[in-house]
Amino acid sequence: MGILFCKSAKLAHASSSQFFDPKTGPGNKKMEPVHSHKQAFYDNSSKSNSCVHSNLKSFTFNDLKNATRNFRADSLLGEGGFGYVFKGWIDENTFAPCKPGSGMVVAVKKLKPESFQGHREWLAEVNYLGQLHHENLVRLIGYCSELDNMLLVYEVMTKGSLENHLFKKGVQLIPWATRMCIAVDVARGLSFLHGLEANVIYRDLKASNILLDSDFNAKLSDFGLARDGPSGDRTHVSTRVIGTMGYAAPEYVASGHLTPKNDVYSFGVVLLELLSGKRATGDENAGGVDETLVEWATPFLSDNRRVLRIMDTRLGGQYSKKGAQTAAALALRCLDVDPKLRPTMNEVLATLELVQAPKNVTNKSSEQIRQCR
Repeated sequence: MGILFCKSAKLAHASSSQFFDPKTGPGNKKMEPVHSHKQAFYDNSSKSNSCVHSNLKSFTFNDLKNATRNFRADSLLGEGGFGYVFKGWIDENTFAPCKPGSGMVVAVKKLKPESFQGHREWLAEVNYLGQLHHENLVRLIGYCSELDNMLLVYEVMTKGSLENHLFKKGVQLIPWATRMCIAVDVARGLSFLHGLEANVIYRDLKASNILLDSDFNAKLSDFGLARDGPSGDRTHVSTRVIGTMGYAAPEYVASGHLTPKNDVYSFGVVLLELLSGKRATGDENAGGVDETLVEWATPFLSDNRRVLRIMDTRLGGQYSKKGAQTAAALALRCLDVDPKLRPTMNEVLATLELVQAPKNVTNKSSEQIRQCR
């Protein structure tokens, strides 16, 4: 497969097979086992011209076979809609493969042949992360594209996804202070994207796409669905609906109109997950699987006395009540049905930075506690 290198500042956009068509409505849903096994929306927009940024290391397939010990099962870190992720080892300076335990540990994502997330999303991931660098975006080191072998090489985020730490049984609880720092990190990443000249829209913010390093610093990953926002006099970008159910903004699901305020809505959902410890969609809500987290939590968010009922009971009351009320009020603004009334991500970030952890909270692991930068 040929790769085109270019210096264009305009970034590629990605799409994939349709799952929900806004023209025909929700009655024509087709279930696809993608996006970490969650129900998802897909679009069929035409293929765009794309280029691979030359900042990145071009690996051979043999390099990555050697780095991952031939993609051995005991090197497997995880699996997502794109494919399998393996642990590998490369030299820090030359990026040549090296023996396990030496050099730099990397995460190697290998496209599944049957994956619903295909070539266009792979290109979008490479083009966005090849050009964009920020402390709250995961670092893409390089790529491989040889015939049908399409791989991506990233820095390793040793704590894995926010989804696993919030919802997986047996994982150590994330305390209040760390949850708010994670929210600040995510807000910083989105503020950076929205502040670019192309006002990049992330389009698939969810707990499984937020990765954590050894100090619980959070970074956005998986840019396969991102695209440039509206420019000039345009108020939105028209697309078919793409994203993950429970996180996607209602006006986007209804119309396919894409704006940065869609990301703000998704952030509101993630903030609710951090507060409540409940999934965006799941059977733990009062209405079961048919009730989203937003539907369950919204009646409580506007009442400072009732809002504490949504808080994660596993925290055992060890959180700032004033901070929780401020965060809940912010989530309510982010989830406004009118996108014009939602705050910008800069406003969200400014509010979250004012949310302070209480001084009298104790019994927290030093590994888990950190100060928001």
